Amino acid sequence: MATRTAQVSRVSARNASFKGQAARGHVAVRPAAGKNVSAARFVTKCAAGGNVAEELGFKEMRKGIKEASEESLLTPRFYTTDFDEMEQMFSQEIQPNLDMAEFDACLLEFQEDYNQKHFVRNNDFKTAAAGIEDPSLRRIFIEFLERSCTAEFSGFLLYKELGRRLKKSSPVVAEIFTLMSRDEARHAGFLNKAMSDFGLALDLGFLTKNRNYTFFKPKFIFYATYLSEKIGYWRYISIYRHLQSNPEFQCYPIFQYFENWCQDESRHGDFFTALLKSQPELVSNNDLEAKLWSRFFCLSVYVTMYLNDHQRDEFYSAIGLDTTQFNMHVIVETNRTTARIFPNTLDVENPKFKEILDELVIVNGDLIALGKSDSPMAGLQKIPVVTKFATLLLQLFLMKPVESGTVDFEEQKALVF
Repeated sequence: MATRTAQVSRVSARNASFKGQAARGHVAVRPAAGKNVSAARFVTKCAAGGNVAEELGFKEMRKGIKEASEESLLTPRFYTTDFDEMEQMFSQEIQPNLDMAEFDACLLEFQEDYNQKHFVRNNDFKTAAAGIEDPSLRRIFIEFLERSCTAEFSGFLLYKELGRRLKKSSPVVAEIFTLMSRDEARHAGFLNKAMSDFGLALDLGFLTKNRNYTFFKPKFIFYATYLSEKIGYWRYISIYRHLQSNPEFQCYPIFQYFENWCQDESRHGDFFTALLKSQPELVSNNDLEAKLWSRFFCLSVYVTMYLNDHQRDEFYSAIGLDTTQFNMHVIVETNRTTARIFPNTLDVENPKFKEILDELVIVNGDLIALGKSDSPMAGLQKIPVVTKFATLLLQLFLMKPVESGTVDFEEQKALVF
């Protein structure tokens, strides 16, 4: 009990400046961290022929190719869906009243290809990577780049297949998916090349064939992907603005690309807004199921980000961010954006919401420790911890929601803003 009390106290003290609501546009800045004294020895050893993966605790498939991280509930997933159902949803023969005006407008935006010449590297990348000498920091950068690359590549695969499958039934929607896959491929390739600056990269072809694919019904794809694109926007733009204001933390040039990059995320999210609007039952203010699914996916996305980032606090410290304040700022802004379309959202600006998130961080740490334990009792010890984790999630889900949504589909299914 004393240990848990100390853990809670540490989390509370670290986050004391956060008052329950993230200030719009503000993310706390941490002092620059000093270099680890072992950094010079690490760089010298690797330059002399040491194995980068071995030195950093990673496994290699072959020289310079990192073995992908083990899949878990918190790692980026690859998705597949019911493509036949998706074809029927957007077929104008089957759905003659489908309003195509917003899809046509989205297509014109994607065809402009604003970032065609944006993702161009320069010599600063390798130089900056070499300057990040602390082994633990290099490791955390590789993990950040790998997770980001895997998430972007997952989007590429799904969008590419949707573009192929919908070509006959809905050419406009199909072309948008194809152009989004173009964007995601650029992002994934850019991130994978950045990983190589640190001496490792992913074999994306191998991942395509060997990664487990999670099946989601089309409506779940819409909810989850809308949120992932919008939360991606707020993550990228918040990091970009922070580093523009605090250039002393601009330790790697990839962050300078985030302003244009996040506009891709925003356009993708806007397209998924149009997809949701085209299926009124998914965002109707009068549909209980729509409200429950909206809250469920908000909770899933917010909690996953919060837990993942708090496992990687060192990365955010390196770029001058307080992990908790950054996460809450992103969650609040994403939730406000989401409230424009989802009929129900979570009350993330209620101080209780953050308190429970912080408890989840501690319980998740206990689960990770038990997962690494060799004790024969670890399995049994997990049971109350998992129960506690599930109870906290349920508490978040059952908090009084915020009635939201700006779309009224009653009567003639007219849009009311």
